[in-house]
Amino acid sequence: MKRAFSLVLLLVILLFVFSALSIDARKYHTKKTKMHKNKKHKNNPAPALAPLPDSSVFSILSFGAKANGVSDDSKALVSAWKSACKVIGGVVEIPSEFKFLIKPVTLQGPCMSNLVLQIDGTLLAPPKIGSWAKSNLYQWMNFKWLQNFTIQGTGTVDGQGSNWWCSSQVNKKKRAKKVPGIKPTALRFYSSYNVTVRDISIVNSPLCHLKFDNSKGVKVENVTISAPEDSPNTDGIHLQNSQDVEIMHSDIGTGDDCVSIQTGCSNIHVHHINCGPGHGISLGGLGKNKSTACVSNVLVENIIMQNTLYGARIKTWQGGIGSVKNVTFSNIQVSDVKVPITIDQYYCDKNQCKNQTGAVAISGVKFDQIIGTYSVQPIHLACSSSVPCTDVDLISIQLEPSINNKRGFQQGLCWNSYGKSLGPLAPSSMDYCVRSGSEFVKRISKSHDISCL
Repeated sequence: MKRAFSLVLLLVILLFVFSALSIDARKYHTKKTKMHKNKKHKNNPAPALAPLPDSSVFSILSFGAKANGVSDDSKALVSAWKSACKVIGGVVEIPSEFKFLIKPVTLQGPCMSNLVLQIDGTLLAPPKIGSWAKSNLYQWMNFKWLQNFTIQGTGTVDGQGSNWWCSSQVNKKKRAKKVPGIKPTALRFYSSYNVTVRDISIVNSPLCHLKFDNSKGVKVENVTISAPEDSPNTDGIHLQNSQDVEIMHSDIGTGDDCVSIQTGCSNIHVHHINCGPGHGISLGGLGKNKSTACVSNVLVENIIMQNTLYGARIKTWQGGIGSVKNVTFSNIQVSDVKVPITIDQYYCDKNQCKNQTGAVAISGVKFDQIIGTYSVQPIHLACSSSVPCTDVDLISIQLEPSINNKRGFQQGLCWNSYGKSLGPLAPSSMDYCVRSGSEFVKRISKSHDISCL
């Protein structure tokens, strides 16, 4: 009995000792594991996750662009455009330090809002005229049916237009046979709303550099547009049938108008522009082939013009109908400009044009603080004999001959223009340039405004 009791007691003691050892072993293992984990976390932190790529940016390089300036990258651009078009705030990226040859393309909407074409590299038009299909001669890059769209960046849009200009007099006739009568505009917007173009450079277009047609809510800011002085018809910015437009803080020098404002335009504000070389800032030509032309509410101010053919100009063809009204040119500094102030209702782009009665009526025009030097003539107001210009005001004009005025005229040409002169005018002959208008003269002008209602 004692022996059995001793055996049970021994088993209990052994069981107790074994349990104690197991618990200690587990504690030690747990402690060691925790120390090991803490040590690993302290000395070897987990690497941070790489940021996800911006899913709204679509680089042309990601769609197969060769980016060598020779291979055709048009399909890559169109593919990137179609992808970005589907995303709110989508960005088509033209990366810097690369050149992309782009054949004529149409980039169209409707797209999701706030689409951006980010041009930081260089876009090149095809340099050989023969590579352009006849159906693509009107524009190189055509943007249409867009809303809330922006073109921006530090890059360049190069039209490579030298072959189109036939500037070499020696081979002019020979080369002219190979040049189509229609030449492409570099960038053209059609039927678009709330569009912005800023910061980019547009150079050497075959024809007009930047055109807005049938568009509304347009802003152009801090752009540089340039082409040689002898490049024909290379307008900087061309507006037609467009409203609510602001063009500002830009440098424009081409072979034609820095800014051209055509029929159907209203509420146009052009300011803080360096213009030259070129033909100045112009309304028109309007009323060609007896067409109706309507332009109203235009403000051009704070402009510097240097070495331009004209300064502030309105030009209309004989025989047209319609009206130009409420136009102000203010604070224009001119330097060696041939004719700083112009209204020409006998505009003709040939050696001779047929005389016609009727004209686009011009009224409510102010030339205010036009200051600087001219090289040919200070003012040229040639208004229609049948439809006089009315309410034309000359205010604080200060013009003197430039050092290049060797055969210029101190006295301007003024014909059938009615209005008033205010403040000191120089040369003083401009005091007699506008006459006091009778009510009869104003009624003639207003009768032509009916077609623009």
